[in-house]
Amino acid sequence: MGSQAEEKATVLIVEDDRALRSGLRWALADDYAVLEAETRHEALEKLEREAVDVVICDLHLPPATESIQEGLVIVEAAKQKRPPVPTVVITGSADKRVALEAVRHGAYGFFEKPFDEDEVLHIVRQAARVRRLEAENLRLRSKLSGQRGFGRLIGSSPALAEVIRQARAVAATDATVLLCGESGTGKELLACAIHEESARASGPFIAVNCAALPETLIESELFGHEKGAFTGATQAKKGRFELADGGTLFLDEIGELSPAVQVKLLRVLQERKFERLGGTRTIEVDIRLIAASNRDLDQEVEAGRFRQDLFYRLNVVPLTLPPLRQRREDIPVLAAFFANKAANKHGFQPPELAPELLAVLQTYDWPGNVREMENLMERLVVLTRGAKLGLEYLPEKIKRTVSAVEQIAEPTDATLEEAVQNLKKRMILRALEAEGGNRGAAAKRLGISRSYLHRLINELGITTL
Repeated sequence: MGSQAEEKATVLIVEDDRALRSGLRWALADDYAVLEAETRHEALEKLEREAVDVVICDLHLPPATESIQEGLVIVEAAKQKRPPVPTVVITGSADKRVALEAVRHGAYGFFEKPFDEDEVLHIVRQAARVRRLEAENLRLRSKLSGQRGFGRLIGSSPALAEVIRQARAVAATDATVLLCGESGTGKELLACAIHEESARASGPFIAVNCAALPETLIESELFGHEKGAFTGATQAKKGRFELADGGTLFLDEIGELSPAVQVKLLRVLQERKFERLGGTRTIEVDIRLIAASNRDLDQEVEAGRFRQDLFYRLNVVPLTLPPLRQRREDIPVLAAFFANKAANKHGFQPPELAPELLAVLQTYDWPGNVREMENLMERLVVLTRGAKLGLEYLPEKIKRTVSAVEQIAEPTDATLEEAVQNLKKRMILRALEAEGGNRGAAAKRLGISRSYLHRLINELGITTL
């Protein structure tokens, strides 16, 4: 028996037959919070605004009551929620084929009308339980994948620490932030951390990859559209700016926007007002904007591909995430973190990382940065099934790095820490030799700060310079 303080699950009934809708409401009202909708449009609005746990949906809804497409749209929308919202389909006794089609599209189950109250309560109870378990699993996975805010940025290198210091300072404000850096360095993760450490943390964080949206759709996606604004616009739709109201909007790969969209974006940033596509009503939003680009926007402005006035509007607080090759001291902890994450995902024990593997990982240049490392560690964990990770399943392009570190001939009884320290010594000595003993140039070659190189030289007892 649940606690009286336990919050009731919320069930959304989508049915245009008022009598049937009323009967379902009375059957569920004692055990559930009940919402109602008559049309697809009304149902989608409630799914967006309310915390719905289960949807009960008739597939034949107006205006297209002769087809099941209206209902299937709701099934798909519910399935896209995070975690997915289970949908229970209402069907006629002679129309089970339609219900099975809905199940193939992701519906949790179905019941026939006229309905049996006990049957409805049973299937809704099961669906609500599935939703509750999915939500709990999501919370656990989120907890395992790292803390909120800046705690999710793994590493302690001076290069990363400086970026986090600046990001922490700007998070306390509403200033516009421009994140720069190569692909895969974690710009979206940093944007999300800034949001979670800000006063807007309880509001939405809406991320948009501008490069992934077709030119014909990007204006509609950003600013929304009214019904009939273009062919296929069968209903009004909120854009990402509206969805981010009260929170943070993250525009990734902003350098990919066309000149026409850049003009509109500039106006919105200046006035915080816009109209939906095909509409005349002015909409005001309260958002914090974070933009990101892996292009050099200074050069894009000089080449005439990016508006100078928009660049100045975005470039209020620029933060540049360092590539992984410039924070090599973070590689061992990142590798262990991603290995454990992958092991947990696939149900394996956390694996041990061989010293020779860590040595190669610290020498490789990581053109795909942190994202490449995460994918690699998952590959190694899956292929070794959680056993000790070594060089066996490394891609050839990374295996070739082995020769660059002289096959890492460590004593068989060397600890992981000793192996890593020996590698650091060799890399520092090689860099100093290549740069004629110039510590500043050697630090640049190693991708670390001069002060950190000085500290390593002292800590590792390097005297032969």
